[in-house]
Amino acid sequence: MLNPSPPPAMEAEVAEAPPGGVEAEAGLSCFSFNQDRTSLAIGTKTGYRLFSLSSVEQLDQVHESSEIPDVYIVERLFSSSLVVVVSHTKPRQMNVYHFKKGTEICNYSYSSNILSIRLNRQRLLVCLEESIYIHNIKDMKLLKTILDIPVNPTGLCALSINHSNSYLAYPGSLTTGEIVLYDGNTLKTVCTIPAHEGPLAAITFNSVGSKLASASEKGTVIRVFSVPEGQKLYEFRRGMKRYVNINSLVFSMDSQFLCASSNTETVHIFKLDNPTSRLRRCP
Repeated sequence: MLNPSPPPAMEAEVAEAPPGGVEAEAGLSCFSFNQDRTSLAIGTKTGYRLFSLSSVEQLDQVHESSEIPDVYIVERLFSSSLVVVVSHTKPRQMNVYHFKKGTEICNYSYSSNILSIRLNRQRLLVCLEESIYIHNIKDMKLLKTILDIPVNPTGLCALSINHSNSYLAYPGSLTTGEIVLYDGNTLKTVCTIPAHEGPLAAITFNSVGSKLASASEKGTVIRVFSVPEGQKLYEFRRGMKRYVNINSLVFSMDSQFLCASSNTETVHIFKLDNPTSRLRRCP
């Protein structure tokens, strides 16, 4: 159901061979870690590849496919055999594969280009520019379509990898940093969080789905909120005056640290000490 190009953050050019013998490819178009950071997926002009991250010395390739060319989204479900692929040749179609069996589980077509896909063991999200589709991961049935969301040209959204809650977060405004928190299990909106004055640039959940971090397009302040209450727990200042583009936010698996990367070729790591404020449920 879509037709734009993939978000700029997903574009990549390879200048030299990465560790582990993965040869340089001018056709590298996207890359992503799986939910627990044990696997790396890359999309290329000729297909996609999956690598194990069990060793710090090298990347071990576990699968390669050339069935679909010009891949710009590839997402693996944890360390399972389920992989979701979207190609420039059919940007409105999502293909779901069991790569070990070499079989296609299903495919779905949408009304405009697919901008991003998120997975956990309970839900599969397909984000378009003005809508989000929620599928049941067990049988891939469509459970809910969130329509008429604010224009979201980069497909910015986040899904808790903890399937027991399956919280979803996405921008609630095109002009301000409002976050809509949605329960992917009950299929109901939980609350709206006024996170920033300017538009959102990045959002992410911690591994258990109890915290949500966000950054605006200014990139100077990063905030962390409780889930599902929506109460601000932390505020980190990345810089004082210089605006930067935050490319990604990620919590450590134990939720003790939060990492932010930007276009300044620097990485900031913040420690999450015990918050002093009491939690309040957002209206």
